[in-house]
Amino acid sequence: MSRKRLTKKEMKEALDILQRTYPNADTELNFNNPFELLISTILAAQCTDKRVNQVTEKLYKYFPKPQDFLQLTEEELGEWVRSCGFYRNKSKNILHTCRILMEEHGGEVPDTREELEKLPGVGRKTANVVLSNVFGQDAIAVDTHVFRVSNRIGLANSDNVDATEKDLMKNIPKEKWSEAHHWLIFHGRRICKARKPLCEECPLTQHCLYYLNLIKK
Repeated sequence: MSRKRLTKKEMKEALDILQRTYPNADTELNFNNPFELLISTILAAQCTDKRVNQVTEKLYKYFPKPQDFLQLTEEELGEWVRSCGFYRNKSKNILHTCRILMEEHGGEVPDTREELEKLPGVGRKTANVVLSNVFGQDAIAVDTHVFRVSNRIGLANSDNVDATEKDLMKNIPKEKWSEAHHWLIFHGRRICKARKPLCEECPLTQHCLYYLNLIKK
């Protein structure tokens, strides 16, 4: 019967390897302030960071603040963000979010999970990205890469995002949550890819349950 999780010692060793492999890992979304990261993270749902950065490079020059976005209709904003996918829904959520920021938060992005998750288009993952990257709070944002990589390696053993986050919060020291989430994203984008993981290039083969089970077959 194959194992589902690494031991605590193996987890520590795997995390140490990830840290050495990606010492400068950070968000790949470009932003200058909390508002820009919030909007970029909403746009990044089911879209690549690279595409979002291409769109926001121009977008934020013309519309740097929530009140600037509110000059636009949903259709007008939709044309700006069309290439990010699901642009109608994203435009609607972004404008509604900007309205709430102006009416309830003085145009500023709130720094609590509770208030962030009240914003349209902002779920737990997006809230964690903002809390971690601009407010310095310990958080693990479980996106598709974090979910896939952590469950493959054996840092988690869950079939949904929420349970995976709980596993990681339990298995990773709190002071490393934010860093580890970036290590896992970088590893997922560069080596542990969805359809064809590059196991022959991976520094984690001795600590990865996916690989260890693979070579047993």
